[in-house]
Order: sequence, then structure tokens, then C-alpha cells
Amino acid sequence: MKYTETGKLFIETGRFLTDYLNGEYSKNSGLNQADFEWFESRINLAVSLNSWFTDSNVEFALYSWKEALLEENINKWVEIYKPQLENSRNQKTIGVVMAGNIPMVGFHDLICVLLSGNKFLGKLSSDDKILIPALTEIMSKINPGIKKNIQFSYEQLKGFNAVIATGSNNTARYFEYYFGKYPNIIRKNRNGVGVLSGSESPGEYAQLGKDIFTYFGLGCRNVSKLFVPSQFDFDKMFKSFEAYSDVAVNHKYLNNYDYNKSIYLVNKEDHFDNGFLLLKEDVSFVSPISVVFFEFYNDIDEVNQKINANKNSIQCVVSNIEDVQNAFNLGESQHPLLWDYADGIDTVDFLLNL
Repeated sequence: MKYTETGKLFIETGRFLTDYLNGEYSKNSGLNQADFEWFESRINLAVSLNSWFTDSNVEFALYSWKEALLEENINKWVEIYKPQLENSRNQKTIGVVMAGNIPMVGFHDLICVLLSGNKFLGKLSSDDKILIPALTEIMSKINPGIKKNIQFSYEQLKGFNAVIATGSNNTARYFEYYFGKYPNIIRKNRNGVGVLSGSESPGEYAQLGKDIFTYFGLGCRNVSKLFVPSQFDFDKMFKSFEAYSDVAVNHKYLNNYDYNKSIYLVNKEDHFDNGFLLLKEDVSFVSPISVVFFEFYNDIDEVNQKINANKNSIQCVVSNIEDVQNAFNLGESQHPLLWDYADGIDTVDFLLNL
């Protein structure tokens, strides 16, 4: 498929998600009510198979993709690579090892492969084996020509020319050993960082809550570390977090909270506790589920220096402070644009230059 046709497919996919989330269906894309009902059944199955994939989290993921696939976003994204996309070249098969920590986390790699004109060969995570194949089935109904370029596997990947693999720091070592001889992008653990001034409004703290609690904090863009000024008022922030107390209804999240709380109590480690989130002073950027680490600071330049020195551990930064470099606004960590690439590596450019 030509890149212009692929771009149109992405736009139509976004429109399908809009219709689905609005509880209505349109025949403009060639889909009928049965297609929407089938997609809903797959969503329900995904929720039933993974306790982290709650109805609200899956809906949030679909909504985020509906927003990302708006026509203006697709057109802007495609325009970046237009000169390269117009050059004919040999199609390659790209092996993609997909993570399953949050719903549809591997979908961006899939559309990058398709936009670049290559074939997608994906190894699904056992934690997220329903959602992406379901949406690609819808895509193939919108444009059957895409189906030949998408293949999923539950076995070890074979017959590929390049690899994109996402996992933990431990699995990355395996990826580097097994895939090191191929052109590759290998992603490791990263997390989000928040920088606060202490003068944030209750509404701004509530927005920060989205960055922390969405997907139960499991995503690489979730804020797991805060930089706060000395004399910071934690109670004021905690009060705004009360709207997210329902995370503790999830038994997996609650088990993590109870476990980490017991460890801190037994070891007599200082921490703050609001009944469903623990805050602990720690220099690390990677915190356990239900825990956010924090550090005090005296100067924003000091914070920028620490962030830059640890950039390989950080996926994104959120802050409403103008002097914080390259920061998203509070509440925006889970709404990356199509060109906000994981680990800062331009996936499409990598694929177009194989």
C-alpha cells in the first residue's frame, strides 16, 4: 500500500474508534453493526483476561488512540517523512516484540511499520493478546489490502530483517543477545518524572493524579518520581488525589500497596501514606506500584541537571513550571502525539533508513 493510502486507513480507524466510543456506528467505512458488536466482544474478553485491563483503562487507551488518529495529526505526522516515503524501496519484515503492561502499548510500533511500507511481524505479550489483533482486524475490514502486511505470532520470531523490542531491563539483555546482529531498537525500563513548584492549584494536582494513577502507574509514561521544593505541602496534594482512591478497589493494586506499606513499616522507613498511595524520599527514578518517590530541590537548574544526567531512565517529564526543560503539562503524560517517540528514538526514521 502507498503511504497516502495507509494514512487514510489510519484516519478511518480513528473514526471507527470515535463511533465505537460514542456508542454508534457508521457505514461510511464499510463497517456494520455486527463489526462493532464483534469488536466490543473482544474488548470484553481482554478485560476478563487481565485484571489490570479494567473497563476504564481500556476505554482510556481507545480514547487516546482516537485522539492520536485525528486527520490533522495523521497528516502532520506523514508530512514529516513525505520525501522519504515517496522513494520506492524494497519492503522488509520488521519483528516487533510487544509489551503488555498497559492496553495497546504496542500499537504505535505497528502503525510505524505500516506507514514505512514494511511488513509487521509481531510477537504478542500474553498480557495483551486481544486488543491489537482486534483493532487490526477492523483495519483490514476498512481496507483489506493491509492484511497481507500484518502477522502475529505467539512463538519465537523468525524471518525478519530488523527488530523493535520493548521490555524490562532484564529482558533487554536477552534482546540484545538474540537480536544484536540485526538492525534494532531495544527499549528498557523508563518512567515519568513530575516537577512541582508547590504553588499548584487543587486542579493542577488533580491533573498530576492522571499522570500517576492512569493504568495503575504501570506505563513507562506514568509519573513515578517527583521533584518538590523544601517545605512542600504534601497534604494539599494528597487532598486532590482523593478522586483516584478507587485504584485500591483493584485487588492487584491493593496487594502491592499493602506489601510496600508493610515493608516500610517493618523497616521503619519514613514515608507518607494517604490510604492508597505511598510517597517516599528516594533518589531512584523507578518506584514500585503504589509508590511514588520524591526528592527535595532548591533550584530548578539543579532539577534540570539531574533530569539530563538521568535521561536514559526517563520517558517524559511533566510540569507547569516554564523553566523545566521539555516538559508536558501536568495531566498530559498519557497523551503523547504520534511523533513523541518512546525513548526519544524516531521509529519511522529508523524504519525508513534500513
